[in-house]
Amino acid sequence: MIAASISDFRELARRRLPHFLFEYTDGGSYSETTLRRNVEDLRDIALRQRVLRDVSGLDLSTELFGQKLALPVALAPIGLAGMNARRGECQAVRAAETAGIPFTLSTVSACSLAEVAKAAARPFWFQLYMTRDRGFMRELLQEAVELNCSTLVFTVDMPVPGSRYRDYHSGLAGASGLTGAIRRTLQGAVKPAWAWDVGVMGRPHGLGNVIRKLEGKTGIEDFFAWMRENFDSSISWKDLDFIRSEWKGPLVIKGLLDAEDAVEAANLGADGIVVSNHGGRQLDGVPSTARALPAIAEAVGDRLTVLADGGVRSGLDVVRLLALGAKGVLLGRAWVFALAAQGQQGVEHMLRLIEAEMRVAMTLTGVKSISEIDSSILVKP
Repeated sequence: MIAASISDFRELARRRLPHFLFEYTDGGSYSETTLRRNVEDLRDIALRQRVLRDVSGLDLSTELFGQKLALPVALAPIGLAGMNARRGECQAVRAAETAGIPFTLSTVSACSLAEVAKAAARPFWFQLYMTRDRGFMRELLQEAVELNCSTLVFTVDMPVPGSRYRDYHSGLAGASGLTGAIRRTLQGAVKPAWAWDVGVMGRPHGLGNVIRKLEGKTGIEDFFAWMRENFDSSISWKDLDFIRSEWKGPLVIKGLLDAEDAVEAANLGADGIVVSNHGGRQLDGVPSTARALPAIAEAVGDRLTVLADGGVRSGLDVVRLLALGAKGVLLGRAWVFALAAQGQQGVEHMLRLIEAEMRVAMTLTGVKSISEIDSSILVKP
C-alpha cells in the first residue's frame, strides 16, 4: 500500500505491529466515545471556501515559545512510542528536525533523554508527569536542562491511568507473569518484520527515563505497575511552584478542557496550554477537543499560547483547530502510525502530507499565512 493519508499509515501500522502494541496506540478508554468524538467533531467542521483571493506565496511558518517552525505543528509525547520501530523516538526526532518542527519526548519513552539528545541536532521538548517521587522528577528536570531541552510540557490529566479495555483484551494489561509474556511473544512472532527490527535489533528494551526506578525490571507489566504506584492523585495547582522552581524555560500545561482551568493556568504564569483529553485515553465521555477549544481560546488566548491535540487525521484538521483558536497543533497517533509503518521516512512522509493538505485548505479558504487563519474561514452553524 502507498500511504496517501494518515488513515493509510494506520492500516500499515496495524499490519506490521503485534496486536497488543497496535491496540495500545489505537485505543481509548472505556467505550471510546471521546476517542470517536475527537475525530468526528473535527471532521464535521465545515471550511468556508473562497476563490479568486490571490493566495500565491503561502507561508506556513510560525513561532512557538521563541522557536521558529516551518509548520504550526509538533510531535506530541507518546508513551512507549519507541517500541513501534527500532529506537523509535530517535528516528522521530530526526524526522521532526527534517520538517522543521519540534519533537516532544515522553517521560515513559522507550529511549532515554540522553539517547534522544544524542540523535538530535537541535533542542527538543520534554514532557513530564507528576509522580509521588519528587526527587525523581527533579532528576529528570535537571537532565532535561543539561541536555538543552527547550520547552517543558507538563501533563496534568493523568493523576491515575485510565481504564482501556482494549489493553486487557489484547493481553497488554491484566495478563501478568509468564502467561502475559507468552501471549505477547506469540503476537510478536507472527509479525516477523517487527520482531526482527524491534524485538531483536532494537534492544535493549525498557523505559529509558524510568528504568533507574524499576530496579532491573523491564517487563510491560512492570511499566503498568510503576504507573499505578507512582502517578500522584494529590496533584494540585500549587504543585506548579515545584515545577517552576526546577524549570526556568517555557512551561506548557497539557490536558485542559475547561476554561476555568485555563484561566488558572494563566494566573499561575504558564507560557502555554494544550487543550487535550489525552486522545480519549483518560476520562471517556468528556467533550472533544474541537468543542472545548473555542471557549478556552476566547478566555486565555491573549494571555498565553493555546495549543491543541486530538483527532487530527489530516492537514485540513490542523487548519480547523487553528481556526478554532489554537496557535499550534500537536500530532499524536498520526506520527506513531507513520513511525510503525515506515520508520523515520514514514514520519517525514506524513508531515509532507500534512503540509500539502494545509496548503490546499489555506488556498481554498483564501488565507496566505498562519496568522490569518481564524474563525472567519469556518462556515457559521
